[in-house]
Order: sequence, then C-alpha cells, then structure tokens
Amino acid sequence: MADVTSLQDAARRKARRDRADRQQQARGRTLCGRGFHKWQIDKARQFDVRRGRLVTLHRCARCGASKTTLE
Repeated sequence: MADVTSLQDAARRKARRDRADRQQQARGRTLCGRGFHKWQIDKARQFDVRRGRLVTLHRCARCGASKTTLE
C-alpha cells in the first residue's frame, strides 16, 4: 500500500525545490550585478600600448564584462 503524505509536507518539498531552482538560475549573476566582478587578465589580448603606456585587458570570469587598466 502507498505511503500517505500530508499536503503540508508536499508543499514544503515543492518550496524547497523551487528555492533551489531560483538559486541555480541566479548563481554568478548576483555578485556582478552589485559590482563585485571576478576580474581575470585576458591572455589573448594581455598587453596593448596606448600613448606609450602599458594597457591590460581584464575580463570578468562570471559575466564576461571587460575593463582596461593602465600600468
């Protein structure tokens, strides 16, 4: 015979699954959205010279945004 489950238990399990799905969808985007990027030096275009100064290209590992810095 099948086990009897209450509606409250089923609702709790569904809420847990939904929360896990939302967390998985937002993973990696919430930090970048608030300005906390994970900058890494882009090895393909590591150095460029602009006006006699060294320029390095950085890319975010999570969202792909880019920035340049003078060194």
